[in-house]
Amino acid sequence: MASTSTKPTFTSPFPSSSSSSSSSPSTKSSNLSFLHTTSPISLKLSHSNSLSSHRRTGSFEVNGAVKTADSPSSVKKSQDLDATSLNSTKPTILVSEKLGEAGLEVLRGFGDVECAYDLSPEQLCSKISSCDALIVRSGTKVNRQVFEAAKGRLKVVGRAGVGIDNVDLQAATEFGCLVVNAPTANTVAAAEHGIALLTAMARNISQADASMKAGKWQRNKYVGVSVVGKTLAVMGFGKVGSEVARRAKGLGMNVIAHDPYAPADRARAVGVDLVSFDQAISTADFISLHMPLTPTTNKIFNDETFAKMKKGVRIINVARGGVIDEDALVRALDSGVVAQAALDVFTEEPPPQNNKLVRHENVTATPHLGASTKEAQEGVAIEIAEAVVGALKGELSATAVNAPMVPPEVLSELAPYTILAEKLGRLAVQLVSGGSGIQSVKVIYKSARDPDDLDTRLLRAMITKGIIEPISASYVNLVNADFVAKQKGLRISEEKVVLDSSPEFPFHSIQVKISGVESKFASSNSENGDISIEGKVKYGIPHLTCVGSFAVDVSLEGNLILCRQVDQPGMIGKVGNILGEQNVNVSFMSVGRTARRNKAIMAIGVDEEPNRGALNKIGEVPAIEEFVFLKL
Repeated sequence: MASTSTKPTFTSPFPSSSSSSSSSPSTKSSNLSFLHTTSPISLKLSHSNSLSSHRRTGSFEVNGAVKTADSPSSVKKSQDLDATSLNSTKPTILVSEKLGEAGLEVLRGFGDVECAYDLSPEQLCSKISSCDALIVRSGTKVNRQVFEAAKGRLKVVGRAGVGIDNVDLQAATEFGCLVVNAPTANTVAAAEHGIALLTAMARNISQADASMKAGKWQRNKYVGVSVVGKTLAVMGFGKVGSEVARRAKGLGMNVIAHDPYAPADRARAVGVDLVSFDQAISTADFISLHMPLTPTTNKIFNDETFAKMKKGVRIINVARGGVIDEDALVRALDSGVVAQAALDVFTEEPPPQNNKLVRHENVTATPHLGASTKEAQEGVAIEIAEAVVGALKGELSATAVNAPMVPPEVLSELAPYTILAEKLGRLAVQLVSGGSGIQSVKVIYKSARDPDDLDTRLLRAMITKGIIEPISASYVNLVNADFVAKQKGLRISEEKVVLDSSPEFPFHSIQVKISGVESKFASSNSENGDISIEGKVKYGIPHLTCVGSFAVDVSLEGNLILCRQVDQPGMIGKVGNILGEQNVNVSFMSVGRTARRNKAIMAIGVDEEPNRGALNKIGEVPAIEEFVFLKL
């Protein structure tokens, strides 16, 4: 069990890499591995006007019955069709932004491809009703109006790249349209660009080049720094970050990394030490950013974090512009805390002409070129083309970023439990601290129903979503949950425990346990050291019912404060007064204790996020031994 100081300390909002089951006399359990060598979700997309009914080969649906296209009657009909009508049955694929020729060839081998670039929103909406698939990059906005204009015909949107900020996922799901992206093809290109920026910045390449072109010869002005022997902190040890680390090691750099998911053994294999956020930024000579842009990481590099860095640090960003507070970086550059910055991404792209950061003499800037190599562009084109073709065939792509429609009768019964599952995942990951990475999660479902009657795929996906999404750019759903978890090195096992009670409801409770990690709230640990939380649905609302070995009862709405305290009179009033003084509304409050006048956990649901001053005051209450604030 993790050791914990008597008073809580605040940690970075970019979580550190991380670390009680109730028994029943009558149990029937089965451990289900979350990671499979074959696709664990064997589903087909189903649409009311399925494309497969228009194709000459394969299968198609007629009033729910499946018939093959090579049956005698269909062969006879196909012989009556001329070449023009045959071609018209192929799916239409609209490519609205430039795509590599290799990808276009893949698409042409399956459907009719129309390349129409620089379409206005009105032109796109006019064309989309005759299209079965749409492929975009970052410039085309695929909003709700586009899906409405498609009138149900659009089956798949392919984003040639990683980010999908320009696609309305909610609308896509509502209209039964699958969204896929191409997340892997540009990994090496982005890593190479990061290293190129690092070395160009260290030797003042861009500034010296501009000086030479202006007719100057300023050797003394552009004395650089060596990278050999220097410490590079890689912030985000995913696909790109790990490739940057490998290349930096080849340059003779000492590499450390911070990432909430990277397994320690994988990092060690590259020769990289995983450390906390604060340790990474305070000891590095160079800091290379590779984390996603999420609410947690938005402007995570600000005045406060810059103040913790070594004077003269150098920063590289080929991830997302929004992770840096650009005004704060200008101040850090002016003060000399940050000696130089090399930036490929910006909060606003393209940045304004008078952008102080771009124009700063100690900044090397490029216009989002991370994936701009011929090889990467070809790889992205092929990856997205294959994903789109697979979707049009009715296959579920591993790179899907939204879920297929769930049958209404299943969703109706599971709806409140999906909310509970996601919130338990979100709570669990926020309780983790340390540098080892989350690797093993166990989910225990307690139910009076036969385990074979319980389909937990959606709940498992929602728990995975809750654990991964707050600190990752990944979008998790029923389609891609296993794939994303495997990428993160996360293994989820499931156990179903049969209770002797009424089977009226599908689940009595859901328990989430994370093993092999440290907890920032020691009371959440069970006897064997696992972080353990449990919840149930009461009157249609998800409730937290157990933290570690402490029973609580608090609605999972708004946000949550957990306090471990000495059980004594007046504690609820003291904490309530502190929150009331800050105009923070308390929605629920529950106290669970081990014995009278012994240790207790107070769980407080709050509508607003308390400010730092209010949290500090809670921590200063003498009887409170530790506490943690959790966002839901």
